[in-house]
Amino acid sequence: MNWISNYVRPKINSLFSRREVPENLWTKCDDCGQMLFHRELSDALHVCPNCNNHMYIPPRQRFAALFDGGLYTDVPVTEPLVDPLQFRDKKRYTDRLKDARRESEGQDAMLVAEGDIGRMKTIVAVQDYKFMSGSMGMYVGNAIIAAAERAVAQRCPLILFAAAGGARMQEGILSLMQMPRSTVAVQMLKEAGLPYVVVLTHATTGGVTASYAMLGDVQISEPNALICFAGPRVIEQTIRETLPEGFQRAEYLLDHGMLDRVVNRKDMRIELGTILHMLMKAPPMVHGDLPVPTEVAPEPPAPTQDPPA
Repeated sequence: MNWISNYVRPKINSLFSRREVPENLWTKCDDCGQMLFHRELSDALHVCPNCNNHMYIPPRQRFAALFDGGLYTDVPVTEPLVDPLQFRDKKRYTDRLKDARRESEGQDAMLVAEGDIGRMKTIVAVQDYKFMSGSMGMYVGNAIIAAAERAVAQRCPLILFAAAGGARMQEGILSLMQMPRSTVAVQMLKEAGLPYVVVLTHATTGGVTASYAMLGDVQISEPNALICFAGPRVIEQTIRETLPEGFQRAEYLLDHGMLDRVVNRKDMRIELGTILHMLMKAPPMVHGDLPVPTEVAPEPPAPTQDPPA
């Protein structure tokens, strides 16, 4: 009996016991409610195959999909003074920063990288909405300046992916000062004759739309992205009128001349590469990862021998 209780029964239970399944294998689309397997969603660049909803994508995955071969290097950003106002609401600002860094991929709400797009050296800055709603603080200002200075030094274009919930209240006036600082950084590019392309993603709101997010030589957006200074709910409550359907969405802004085009995420690399090559007056973008063909000099003809006498 001990043999049955101690060996046979546990063995049977182990065969039929329910295995623990990780909770992060499936993601629910917040638009159509479709359950998406995490690997398929990652392969689709976090775009719902059912309704084309462009969901949040981590900055480094965006880098990998954008640069040739997924190869890039980080551009260093100067660290600002942490918590200059000693701000505290329900918790300390320093504690909020630690929590945000655990949940995201960078030190703050913007990452800057350098690599090739269609074999053209390019600087790309990506704002991370997962880091405190992508709020604009001193680090974001430093990141934009670092990206612009690197682009000028390398004589290459700058692409900025904007995604923000406005200024960061924990840094007060120091956060608002990043608007003119970033504007000066964009002006550096214009004076150097270098392209500055902005890609607006969901959601881009608040003060960034009054500064660097609307100063691009070319303004692109992902489908159905919310782009505004004040949200539609605030506007409706203020003017007490019903807003048009799709108000402040990418397609609405495209129809009213605020954007140059709306591009699906899977087509973004080719679209940006084509635009950059045009703006830099370079040859057309080379597709694929094969090396550039080199011209081979024709071989000289073999010397002819005189026939024997």
